[in-house]
Amino acid sequence: MPTIGWFEILIVVAIAIVVLGPKDFPIMLKKVGSWIGTAKKYINNVQNEVSNIDIEDNRIEKKEDKKDDS
Repeated sequence: MPTIGWFEILIVVAIAIVVLGPKDFPIMLKKVGSWIGTAKKYINNVQNEVSNIDIEDNRIEKKEDKKDDS
């Protein structure tokens, strides 16, 4: 799997500054940061929901096991 080093990041930033211009570059960084933050929140919510479903399933299985033992 290829890795991205500091030199590659520097090239991407330099190209972005040339394409967007030095005035619009910080604005675009804020937008991208906001998008990344939103994506992380969404992924975190999905992970929490999946873990909650797993916890509820385990509780239901334990209740059923106790009923079967009785």
